[in-house]
Amino acid sequence: MRPRVAVVDDASLIRESVGLLMPGLEVITAVANVEELLRQRPEVDLVLLDLHLANLEQQPDVRQGIAAIRALTGAHRVCVYSQEERRFVLAACIAAGAAGVVSKALPTGRAEQLILEVAAGGTAVPQSVIGILEVLVRRNCITLLSERQRQLLHGRARGLTYAQLAKELYVSETTLRGYWLDLTRSLSDSLRSLTPSELERSLGLAPGDLLEFWPGGGAQRNDWWRLDSGA
Repeated sequence: MRPRVAVVDDASLIRESVGLLMPGLEVITAVANVEELLRQRPEVDLVLLDLHLANLEQQPDVRQGIAAIRALTGAHRVCVYSQEERRFVLAACIAAGAAGVVSKALPTGRAEQLILEVAAGGTAVPQSVIGILEVLVRRNCITLLSERQRQLLHGRARGLTYAQLAKELYVSETTLRGYWLDLTRSLSDSLRSLTPSELERSLGLAPGDLLEFWPGGGAQRNDWWRLDSGA
């Protein structure tokens, strides 16, 4: 059966086209903001969430970004579908509870494949965030990994394919994919346990740089959920 999906995106083109362009998904509802989805309370397997709900003139008070993820993860599995590329923002999305992050820049078929994997209980971790995770492992922030998992993470962080890694490690690609699924689940859980300051240190940011994106860490702004794409 196709996974039941809710789409949250302020662009009507995206809301209307996801179900047509990704036939593997059964779009149950498509809304412009998180508040409307919470009112509907649909029974779905996954929420496909745009990170930037930029239509602020018509939606001046809607939650977006980390606030939207946190509002949804109590009741739904969330996959961020966004044009966002800043690695510290993507890491913060995973840390806030998103099960996956998929780029809108990907070919539609590849994006659909990743979304299906997340809906089935897997994870989708962007390449830039894989590099962050490797830094955290090297700094012993994440220690519950086997030597094989560390080798796999090291290779994937450098862009090696499963075929290349299988040849180097003398195992099958299928075995490596199984390792990777277990690894990404473990690392996603570990990333969620980190504080904003720990993420900042791992990313080489100045103290407080993440507060714009992460509530509850001392930020005084009332509009902390608005992500400024030019920051």
